[in-house]
Amino acid sequence: MLSDLLKNLISDPVTGLGIAAFYLLLLVLPISLFAAVSKTNSVFVTILTSLANVILAFQLISRWFISAHFPVSNLYESLCFLSWALTLGQLLLQKEYKSPIIPAISNPVILLSLGFACFVLPEDLRLSSSLVPALRSTWLVMHVSVVMLSYAALIIGSLLSASVIFVDANQPLQIRSNSTGIGGYRFNESSFLEPSNFSDSEKLDTLSYRSILVGFVLLTLGLISGAVWANEAWGTWWSWDPKETWALICWLFYAAYLHMRISKGWQGRRPAILATSGFFVVLICYIGVNFLGLGLHSYGWIFG
Repeated sequence: MLSDLLKNLISDPVTGLGIAAFYLLLLVLPISLFAAVSKTNSVFVTILTSLANVILAFQLISRWFISAHFPVSNLYESLCFLSWALTLGQLLLQKEYKSPIIPAISNPVILLSLGFACFVLPEDLRLSSSLVPALRSTWLVMHVSVVMLSYAALIIGSLLSASVIFVDANQPLQIRSNSTGIGGYRFNESSFLEPSNFSDSEKLDTLSYRSILVGFVLLTLGLISGAVWANEAWGTWWSWDPKETWALICWLFYAAYLHMRISKGWQGRRPAILATSGFFVVLICYIGVNFLGLGLHSYGWIFG
């Protein structure tokens, strides 16, 4: 296996780096699962995930250099970009809250994304190709990269919400944290600030909420930039293309989640269940629609 990997790195550095990152994350998987079960943090998980993130960054830069365009023009490139964004999101969340649950739930999804790109996609779809005329625009970097980052944030937020349902399942879940960081404060009768002690589920719920909020803002920017780009490329701001429609559905879904949290005061596991189901909404929007090969957003996909 090692010799094949070295050959791939020499003959095709882009594919080789992707495979190297996959095997590195595959090594992380049992360590992260064991750490989650034993409720202990593993420094090896952080180190290996950081290394995989750097390798994926080099892969994307190499692809950018070889293809002479930002590497998000087809399914292979976008999956690799999503894998990089997911590892980055995982590392940022672990820096905020050191919990073994975070890598345990995110690592399998990253492996599926990267493994699908490296081992399932046909070889011709992994090759670099020239951009179609509509994609030869400076909006490519702005629109697609922002949308992919939003997918990564929404996916991680939804996965964290899934963990909230099962962590401390027998304990009541009340959201008491503030809006700027892990932990919260309450005023007592003497007007002194006293820190509150939070359970794992409450801290994970807070991270989930903030990750979804970031993803929602990025998705909003992605929809706006996409509308501007569409008007420039096709002469219309909105054409009800299947991809556009599902992106709007995704936006409305998470807008409803945030509305319930902020305006209606939803707490506990009800919003967690709603956010968890959002994972499948993102999956349909990102992968499912494009597999049909319909509409204006089917460039470089399996049936497009």
